[in-house]
Amino acid sequence: QVQLEESGGGLVQAGGSLRLSCAASGGPFSRHVMGWFRQAPGKEREFVAAISWSGGTTYIQDSVKGRFTISRDNAKNTMYLQMNSLKPEDTAVYYCAVRPGVILESDKNEYIYWGQGTQVTVSA
Repeated sequence: QVQLEESGGGLVQAGGSLRLSCAASGGPFSRHVMGWFRQAPGKEREFVAAISWSGGTTYIQDSVKGRFTISRDNAKNTMYLQMNSLKPEDTAVYYCAVRPGVILESDKNEYIYWGQGTQVTVSA
């Protein structure tokens, strides 16, 4: 069974940084796209960033582009989200997700596997 586990969330002041990790296990992930989503209270889960299997292609949501960087280490089956210049509006539960195929989808319904999420709270 595929398992995804996020880590690295926490409480940080505005302008600070956090690095989230997503460890994947339980199956081959070659040619699989990995992505990050986030969900704030009362809001729908929204796309943050996605990365191709090779790591050579990324898709970053406009609201975080220039501040967040997505990467992956296939030898460790781990994906990362480096978050800099954090803002209060970045506060949410951040989820790791995986989908088969090569398209960097922003639609959460295109992703099959999900982690349980890690809380990121940015204070003003």
